[in-house]
Amino acid sequence: MAKVLVTGSAGFIGGYVVEELLGRGHEVVGLDNFSKYGPVTHSYDDNPGYRFVEGDARDTALVTELAADCDHFIAGAAMIGGISYFHAYAYDLLATNERIMAASCDAAIAAHRDGRLQKVTYMSSSMVFESTETWPSKEGDERRVPPPLSSYGFQKLAVEYYARAAWEQYKLPYTIVRPFNCVGVGEGRALGEAEVLSGNVKLAMSHVVPDLVQKIVKGQDPLHILGEGNQVRHYTYGGDLAAGIVTAMEHPAALNEDFNLSTAESTTVLELAEVIWAKIKGPEVPFRYVSDDPFEYDVQKRVPDVTKAREVLGFEATTSLDEMLDEVVPWVTQAVHDGRL
Repeated sequence: MAKVLVTGSAGFIGGYVVEELLGRGHEVVGLDNFSKYGPVTHSYDDNPGYRFVEGDARDTALVTELAADCDHFIAGAAMIGGISYFHAYAYDLLATNERIMAASCDAAIAAHRDGRLQKVTYMSSSMVFESTETWPSKEGDERRVPPPLSSYGFQKLAVEYYARAAWEQYKLPYTIVRPFNCVGVGEGRALGEAEVLSGNVKLAMSHVVPDLVQKIVKGQDPLHILGEGNQVRHYTYGGDLAAGIVTAMEHPAALNEDFNLSTAESTTVLELAEVIWAKIKGPEVPFRYVSDDPFEYDVQKRVPDVTKAREVLGFEATTSLDEMLDEVVPWVTQAVHDGRL
């Protein structure tokens, strides 16, 4: 079993990744500065195999010290949020995430040279395919299609260039993973001054599923959705994504490779909204919605090719949308009642 450094360990996907690592018997060091949600607790906080360090992933000296004593480094720290983030924090997303990535790579290069670090697993994003006009998007397309228009997508593409450049110059081994539309529990209201309204409800500045649930729970009727609702997404359970990320970290065939991690199932935003509406209000209440003006960077289709992850890693995301929502809807509903959303 390995010792693994996870930056962004208190984040949404990070929480699932730590849980997966501990479940496989790995020892985990988590680093986070609680910048998005504030202090959070997890069921594994007292696990003897887990050590948490409160600190900033931009602190190169700290990350170097932690990584030098670890076999693997999952570089997950980032300023991240839903579509509203791309507009409210366009510059911060670029500048903050660039500083995190430069510090992470500087630390990893030193830890690989002088310590026990074997490889970095980098968290990229489906947004690297933002400007594509052909689907499904397969590994390698990110270098053939026009670069992303959003600062967030552009920076995530830069993450992949960091990974390959650190290998080219310093022989720092890497694996790149691209999660698609994570769905799960654990998201709270993001900290920050920006307010984004959808109808009469302030968005949580996170992702589409918790925002749709909270709007319905708070009684919004008709439901406000962005655009016509024809946007196609692949909603993937956080536990499945974590399994894919850890498998990519462990698998020898993942060395210096990149992988789309996603369910193979396509769902439109309107289909998603209607399913959530029925789960909360019951099938007897007619589904009513209105369309708001869409955001500029609301990509209409984000459809991955998942063949490589299946054939090379043996990974498939198998949790259905219904199963995800049966877990997430009650969690978000309780968070609304508790005043956390």
